[in-house]
Amino acid sequence: MKISELNSGQGNVEAEFVVKELEEPKTFNKFGRELRLRNAVVEDDSGTVKLTLWNDDVDKFAVGDKIKLTNGYVNEFQGEKQLTSGKFGKLEKAGEGDTEIKTDSTTTAEEPEEAAGMEEPVTEAVKEETEKEDIPEK
Repeated sequence: MKISELNSGQGNVEAEFVVKELEEPKTFNKFGRELRLRNAVVEDDSGTVKLTLWNDDVDKFAVGDKIKLTNGYVNEFQGEKQLTSGKFGKLEKAGEGDTEIKTDSTTTAEEPEEAAGMEEPVTEAVKEETEKEDIPEK
């Protein structure tokens, strides 16, 4: 699936894209747990979109890496479409780049001190990620 074909609320997204930018990682407490997130801008030949990386995925990727998303979800925050692996999705490296890492430390609504007041789409993603941690390993 191409980035230009994504629609808010869409699930079961399967796509490959390249990491264009990475924001600084953020840590906050939600539901009594410490959670980590990092936003990335990813692109394919049809456009760009923000990808939210959670917990173990925060440090897994670098600018230039090719990522494969399986069973992802598209939500919307402040009028902007965002991709996430959600509760049941998976992100994996499909290739590596060797470009310089670019970071963006601008303040967004997902800063830790503002996380408790997140709007519903992002709050639901936080809840899903929290529940994902409770799933026992097989």
